[in-house]
Amino acid sequence: MQYPSQNLPNQEPKLLDQVRAKIRYKHYSIRTEQAYTDWIRRFILHFGKRHPREMGAAEIGQFLTHLAVEARVSASTQNQARCALLFLYKEVLETELPWLDDVEQAKVPKRLPVVLNREEVQAILSRLKGTQWLIASLLYGTGMRIMECLRLRLQDVDFRRREILIRDGKGHKDRVTMLPVTLVAALQTHLQKVKELHDTDLAQGFGAVYMPFALDRKYPNAAKEWAWQYVFPSAKLSMDPRSGKTRRHHVQEQVIQRAIKQVVRDAGLTKAATPHTLRHSFATHLLESGYDIRTVQELLGHSDVSTTMIYTHVLNKGGKGVSSPLDAMLG
Repeated sequence: MQYPSQNLPNQEPKLLDQVRAKIRYKHYSIRTEQAYTDWIRRFILHFGKRHPREMGAAEIGQFLTHLAVEARVSASTQNQARCALLFLYKEVLETELPWLDDVEQAKVPKRLPVVLNREEVQAILSRLKGTQWLIASLLYGTGMRIMECLRLRLQDVDFRRREILIRDGKGHKDRVTMLPVTLVAALQTHLQKVKELHDTDLAQGFGAVYMPFALDRKYPNAAKEWAWQYVFPSAKLSMDPRSGKTRRHHVQEQVIQRAIKQVVRDAGLTKAATPHTLRHSFATHLLESGYDIRTVQELLGHSDVSTTMIYTHVLNKGGKGVSSPLDAMLG
């Protein structure tokens, strides 16, 4: 889907077009663009299509309250709406008003992560096949987030050094994690099939992928090079919603989410496991094996070790590793 401008030459661009332009200028992801424009649209419609310049802190507060009380959204969803509206006023409308800093952020409840034991991880992986098995195995074997895995390019995998370079991860940081030796052969076989698919695309006049940070303008032919192809390409070609070009994107995260949800049900597991649970399990199992928490922090890409510390609360002993006095009495 494209967003063609229907404005006259001397007419100011429509508000949502301004929002999209600012988001792209700041190199935000397309997921952020879609989320922000959707929240801004809902905010405007909620107040009868009034222009945001005519509104302020009172209306933002009312809208966020509406989301919490009537729509009953989670605190994290409410905070996403808040971020979208603050982006609108600060970055697009360039409103420098003191009330912007007074718009409260919803308090997100602190919850311990869901962690699977090794048998439960095996129960999930053993029920997956093909590309879905390989992706899930990498999530557990490397600690990557699902989108970090799906966005991998060929040049990010170093078979000789047995490592994976994760580019532009959360917080726009690069980091390195291990490539599990047990997955090398399967990954190489998978890439042979990807190469055949890429060659077919090239023969049909396609074969280009999305290039970050306008690299396609600096290196016009790079988008078709093998090194830039996705490790996990989609089965179908699709149109890029920003450029309108037909390309082969990476596998969609919903495909993996649905697959893991199904096998969790099939395995009879009672834990609410998702692809991200495999990352939690990776960190916890490393700590259980005696690895230093700073090492685990670097592998996960956490800015602060306190974030990693949460996994020390879900190690193999319940109750923070303390033995119950009942066990001492009756054991």
